[in-house]
Amino acid sequence: MSDPRILELTRRHFFGRTASGVGMAALASLLGEEAKGAWMAPHFAPTAKRVIYLFMSGGPSQMELFDYKPMLEKLRGTNLPDSVRMGQRLTGMTATQASFPVVESLFKFSRHGQSGAWASELAPHTAKVIDRLCFIKSMHTEAINHDPAVTFFQTGFQLAGRPSIGSWLAYGLGSENKDLPAFIVMISTTGKGDQPLYDRLWGSGFLPTKYQGVKFRSAGEPVLYLSNPEGMPDKGRRRFLDDLAKMNQLELEEFGDPEIATRITQYEMAYRMQTSVPELTDFSKEPERTFELYGPDARKPGTFAANCLLARRMAERGVRFIQLFHRGWDHHNNLPENIVKVSQETDQPAAALVEDLHERGLLDDTLVVWGGEFGRTVYCQGKLTPKDYGRDHHPRCFTIWMAGGGVKPGLTYGATDDFCYNITGNPVHVHDLHATILRMLGIDHTKLTYKFQGRYFRLTDIHGSVVKDVLA
Repeated sequence: MSDPRILELTRRHFFGRTASGVGMAALASLLGEEAKGAWMAPHFAPTAKRVIYLFMSGGPSQMELFDYKPMLEKLRGTNLPDSVRMGQRLTGMTATQASFPVVESLFKFSRHGQSGAWASELAPHTAKVIDRLCFIKSMHTEAINHDPAVTFFQTGFQLAGRPSIGSWLAYGLGSENKDLPAFIVMISTTGKGDQPLYDRLWGSGFLPTKYQGVKFRSAGEPVLYLSNPEGMPDKGRRRFLDDLAKMNQLELEEFGDPEIATRITQYEMAYRMQTSVPELTDFSKEPERTFELYGPDARKPGTFAANCLLARRMAERGVRFIQLFHRGWDHHNNLPENIVKVSQETDQPAAALVEDLHERGLLDDTLVVWGGEFGRTVYCQGKLTPKDYGRDHHPRCFTIWMAGGGVKPGLTYGATDDFCYNITGNPVHVHDLHATILRMLGIDHTKLTYKFQGRYFRLTDIHGSVVKDVLA
């Protein structure tokens, strides 16, 4: 006759008891002295420890900023040749246009630095640090509308549901700081031409939720529900969390749900953030020179400038992936006026961040990325007048820049045709960019995987090649 003790070992108890070890390990990693333990050993010697991604939501016009096309002035008002467009997909906003009149940029361009890279008068501060930047002018993507395009850049897939790049890094590399999240997100806006941004863009998808991004708010408490409830002292909160952890541990042993382990670790992280976040967001000890560097908006919480300064402080404290979204780059009409405003909000702070990191010795191992979800078309929307033209979405070619973290400074990579419509050399796909970012962090993009529903997924899906030419 079978031993009745064996019969008691049900499937639920087997998996529950197995998972409880994982839960205890997760809790111990937070409660222990060390929080640096990476979840996986690097595949390569990393050149970057962390990433600050400045995402310009809406699609900046590369022709107004960094991709100089002098021939367009002579072609103004002419119809974009069919041989250039080649029947490429258009959005619903311009697909019914009778013609596609070419319009040049109204802004003056000049070369800067020893590299001689081009920048327009919209980016005077970026021009001052241009020799620290690596421009990629041959970026291209597959999506032509905002939501799938932004989702693609964040997750490597156009449909919602996949883990974001920050979540992949938190999963793959863990955190350098036990008192702050590995992945933090901040959002700023011009208030014009804004496209919606959804929490799923920094979500963990099918990864455990402890890897999702933590959104810092622009007003009030940076993180909701961080302070103790009214009438609860700190010692009371500590006792409450200890008792709650014991109850959750019993649930974990019973059901084996990894999300219960996540709940335990997140409560502990929230408790530690009660001290770490106020110190992080306190600018009172920053010297006056810092605010002069980042600009007057750096003193205003929630602005892009203040978020850039906060990003530097996060980098100093070992936050793994810091993402700043700035909304307001979607210029279908009145582009000249609108792009001046958004450039004034972002140019100085972005350049200041690069310079500040350099001066503090952080740029060498911090990768800064600047760019949007796609570019803009050479043909215009609306009236063909000097102050009223707009440009449609253009996924075929656009410009991003990177700095620090192991990229070649002073390099311009890739090229586009005279119409800034097609790539003529060294194309870089979104998957290639992701693979390259992971490479700088010491990760082989084909080996950072997670099994879900019977399949091993990765950020780059089954695609992507490292762009070795941009690596120092």
